[in-house]
Formats: sequence, structure tokens, C-alpha cells
Amino acid sequence: MAVELRLTTTRPANFYLRAARSFLEGVPAKDDKPAKPPVDTVTLSALGNAISAATLIAGTLKKEGLVTVVSVKTKWSTVLGPMKHSPHVTVVLKRKAAETALTGDLKVTTESTSPIAGQKPGTSGLRKKTKEFMSKNYLENFVQSTFDALKGSGVPVEGGTLVVSGDGRFYNKDAIQIISKMAVANGVKTIWIGKDGLLSTPAASAVIRCREGGFVPFGGFILSASHNPGGLDEDFGIKFNCENGGPAPEKVTNDIFENTKKITEYKICKGFPTIDIGKCGSYVVEDKIRVDVFDCTEDHVGLLMKVFDFEAIKKLIARKDFSMVYDSMNGVQGPYAKRVFVDELGASESVLMNAIPKEDFGGKNSPSHGHADPNLTYAVELVAAMGTNKVGEKVGSGEGVPEFGAAADGDADRNMILGKQWFVSPSDSLAIIAANISCIPFYKGGLKGVARSMPTSGALDLVAKKKKIPCFVVPTGWKFFGNLMDSGDEKYFPGKECYTPFLCGEESFGTGGNHVREKDGMWAVLAWLQIIASKNKDDSKPLVTVEEITKEHWKVYGRNYYCRYDYEGVESDPANKMMENLAEKCKTMKGEEMKGMKVESAENFEYKDPVDDSVSPNQGIKIVFTDGSRIIFRLSGTGSAGATIRLYLEKYEKPSGNLDQSQFEVVKPLAELAMEISDLPKLTGRSSPTVIT
Repeated sequence: MAVELRLTTTRPANFYLRAARSFLEGVPAKDDKPAKPPVDTVTLSALGNAISAATLIAGTLKKEGLVTVVSVKTKWSTVLGPMKHSPHVTVVLKRKAAETALTGDLKVTTESTSPIAGQKPGTSGLRKKTKEFMSKNYLENFVQSTFDALKGSGVPVEGGTLVVSGDGRFYNKDAIQIISKMAVANGVKTIWIGKDGLLSTPAASAVIRCREGGFVPFGGFILSASHNPGGLDEDFGIKFNCENGGPAPEKVTNDIFENTKKITEYKICKGFPTIDIGKCGSYVVEDKIRVDVFDCTEDHVGLLMKVFDFEAIKKLIARKDFSMVYDSMNGVQGPYAKRVFVDELGASESVLMNAIPKEDFGGKNSPSHGHADPNLTYAVELVAAMGTNKVGEKVGSGEGVPEFGAAADGDADRNMILGKQWFVSPSDSLAIIAANISCIPFYKGGLKGVARSMPTSGALDLVAKKKKIPCFVVPTGWKFFGNLMDSGDEKYFPGKECYTPFLCGEESFGTGGNHVREKDGMWAVLAWLQIIASKNKDDSKPLVTVEEITKEHWKVYGRNYYCRYDYEGVESDPANKMMENLAEKCKTMKGEEMKGMKVESAENFEYKDPVDDSVSPNQGIKIVFTDGSRIIFRLSGTGSAGATIRLYLEKYEKPSGNLDQSQFEVVKPLAELAMEISDLPKLTGRSSPTVIT
């Protein structure tokens, strides 16, 4: 456990000293109050004249033998008033009784190796079959290539702090130990690991940005293949997130890939001890290296509690006419779901579904077949519980169906939102959150900017237009949102326009804000619960439902009928040929009449980042018609083998139009046209998609 004390001059130093001591020693039970266990980490944060109090507290507790002072950081912080800036000190104290001294050989061994083909990171890191990662030097090559790329760009690896954790899939624990030994060999002095090796992807970002005062690590390795199945015969993945908590930008991933093509050796401390990651605590190896194992939920949940009004959501959950269910799909989200919904919001544990993390996400014999992907196809148990079928249509009478349902994927950065017999598409979900954002305390002043991936529907654009805020369209991949969130930050892009508070999302069930630099499945669910709570303040009135909220939104903004077809495991050569042919056809497609529709524009989407001016070409084929309809083709970078062709279909209906049709039926004519334009069936041999969402 960890706690932060923010020191001010309004209270004497001894007040904070007593508080710090009570946290570190724990508080015994008294009368009807239960005992409070000691915390392992106390962070002292002090501005200006309060800095002397931080010095006094740290010195006193160190002299008493109660703590180890592990770090002291100084910086200038922006403050209100004529001074504008003030000195800011952060002191991190570790409870000595929680430390375990370990012996080990810290000798660095240099091992010979050679390049392994195909180690190019995709939109979310490197993903391959688990057995490939387990083969000789495969993981080691990629990790060393990453360290070399970081050192080459001036990142302070030596003497620095590194986060290493993942989604709990098979090989996760072994990989953590290997990376730790390599990190020490490359000069890392402190390693942070979530208990049991678990950290959701958004939690990893929160840890980097918030833990021990924030922005302590130079980055972190996240071990995940996201929604891909886990297991010995399934998928594994790794990606690096930078010091801002966000995915490494293309410049870094390109440098990593170039290093993998010429690597000849890697460094490792073979004698570094195996760390017990099954319990929280601090391990000090040979008085030189520190490894902290901590509760994986505390930083992320603590941050979410600052973003949302948990008391208002708690009142909603307590209503007799409100019920919910949350499916963690046996991924990493289980501990977070329990902490948020049960421990903090007071829900019964019966709301939790598949809340125990498993290395194979339940395996092939589970209803989801081990595919922890929160959509109508794979979240089978949740979909059935919410009274819908695999295309989102109502099934049965609805009796006994919860009012609200949601799911997370393997690494908990994605989400699916459902109401009672009602499916909310990810694109609509993003737009509805944007339209109602001011009910969330973190966003009470409104938004300064929004963004969506290019394939995501234009529903968000309509909200942005009405709110008169910038709306950016970026390639698929959360890393492209990072610069927009950091724009105007004095550390990263001084002098640029600031777009925070900021909201962004992707049609692939990813939504998030600028509280972290990853999409955040739990954030999206809490955003919906906050919206529902804001529309149901009077519990004497009937519950305003998810379906009603969605339909009211359409009455104002119209409806973007939208659907995605996935063709998974396609041979790479035919898939690439199809994309090449489409790119060529785009050059002459403008103005053509097709099935009663006229092509307004056709292009191979290229993105110029408005913040750093970097250019990302070949981001998907986009065909737009004069009535607002769209057909988009893109090759996905999230698979571990072969290629996944994604086809996106969209047709807009004005508020005065027919808003109650099935989205799957509305876009069928577009799907037929897409097949004709692309020759997909002929080139790939596929007559139907693997998944429709």
C-alpha cells in the first residue's frame, strides 16, 4: 500500500510527522473502528515554504530507523498568483520493516546473438505466438534492442526506474524475471512490478504518471497481446511505454526495429535473484538494486477516484431499480473490478463475471474460447445475460435482465457497453460521453479537444461541431492521441495549443481521456455510470435507461449507422495485393457513380501530426460518398500471424430520419459494394467475415 501526503504551511510539521508515522506503523483497532495496516510507501509532496517540513519528517523517520529515503526529486511547479512558479520537492519513504534484503550476483554477462526476422512492432507493440517468444533469444533480442534505442536517444536508463508487468497471460511471469535481469544489466536501479505480475495497460500508464509523486520511471514494458487469446499455443506480446505513460511513438518503435535487424549481443545479470512477485513488498539486492512489488490496483483506482464522483455512482448502484453486471473475461481486470465495484461502490460480488485472471483467459473450452475481446461475438456470457444476441438484437422478454452491463478485454484497455437488451456501439459510446462530459468532475469545465481514429464513425465530429471544439482524425493506434494530449505541455511541446481536457476513442472498443495516456476500459464504464447517475438524481422517478440515453442522443445529433467486418488470419500476400489495388483505384475513383451513390473522395489516408509535424502514410483506404456514407479498408497490426482485413461501413441518418433500423441491415448494401470494389472474395478466398461488430 502507498499513500501521498501533500504538505502545506497551514499545518505544523509535527502534524504531518505524526500522520506519516501512523501510516507507516499502522493503527490498532479501537472501539468500533477496525485496525489499519501499515503502508509500505509514503510520498511527501511539498511546495515552497513547506519544503522544510518534508526535510524534517524524512530526517526524523530515517533517524528513528522507521524508513529508508529512496528518492528526493526537485522541480519547478506552476502555481496560481504573481509568482507563477514555485520550487516543488517530492520525497519517497519506504517502510524498513517491509524491505527484504536479498543476495545475488550482479555481474553483467554479455551474450552473443543474431537478428531474428519479423520483430517489427505493430500499432500496439510486438505480438507473436507464445512459443516464438519462448524460443532462444527472441524476447532477449527485442528487450535489448529497446534498451539500446532508449539509450541512443538520451533516455536515462542507467540509474533509472522501470515498470515491468502485464495482463497475466501465459509466460507473463517468466518474462518479467528475464526482463528484470536484463534491466539490471543495462543499468536500471529500481524495478516496479504489480503483484502477481499484473498491471492493466491503463494502470501501467497511471503507475508511470502518478506513483511516488509521478513521472519517476523512464518508462515500462507492458506484457500483453491485448484481446488476443493467451496460452502456450496462443499469443504473447510486449510493448514499451515512455515516461509520459503513453505508447512509444513511431520514431522509437522504428529505432527498436532497426536495432533488431543488426543486434549481435545482449546484456543480462544471470545471478540476479528470482523475485517473489506473489506478495507486496520491497526487495533490496546487495544494497544496490531495489525491486518494489505493489498492489496493482492502487494507483489506477486512486486516479479514477479523482476523476469521477464515486458517491454519486454509489447512490445509483444502491437504487432498487438499478442492476448491473461486469465481465472481466478472465483477464487482468478482475482485481480492478472487485476494487471499484465491490470495495469502493458497494455493489455485491454477484455483479462480477469471470473476475479471476487466468493465463489462458478461460481457454478454448470457455464460452469465449479464451478470446478476451469485449464484443458481441466473444463476450458470449455477458451478451446472453443482457438479453441480446450476437448482432445486438433483443432476445426474450427482458425479465430479470440487468439495466447495465459492460466488459473488458485481456489487458483491460477496451470496453463494451450494454443496456437492458441494448447494445451501444463504440462510436456512439464515444459521442454520447462527449455530449454529456460535464457531469464528470474532471471535465466539469468542458472539453478543449476531441479525437477519433480514422475508421471510427463521424458521430463524435457532430458533437464537437455543436460544442465548437477541435476534432482530430488520426490513424488507428493509441500512440497517435498522445501528442494531442501533451500539446502545450511545457515539458513536451511548449508553445503549442493546449487541447486538454481531452477525450478520444476508437471504434475497436477503446475510449479514454487525458488522465492517462492509454485507452481505459474502466474509465469508459465509470463515465457511463456517471452519466446514468446524472440523469437519475431523483430516485422517486423511473430509471432513465441506457437505451433512452442513446435514443435521446440520436434525436439531437442523428444516427451514424455503423458496422465493422473482420477477416482474420488472411494470408498476407493476397491481403497486401488487395490494398495495393485499392490504393491505385482511389486515384481515379472521385466522381464515380456506384449503386446510386457518388464518390466524393477516395484516398490512402495519410496523417500529418499537428503537434510535431510527423507524417504517417498508408493508414487505410477511405472512400467517402456525397451522402456521408463511408467504406474503409485497413490491415490490422494487432494479430500475431497472417493478416486481419478490417472493413468499416457507415451511413448517416439525420435526426428527422428513421433512427430505429438495424445497423447491420442498413450497411449491407455498402458491404456488397465494398466486395465489388476490392475483389476481396476473389483475392482472399473469403466469402464472409470472421467477426461482425
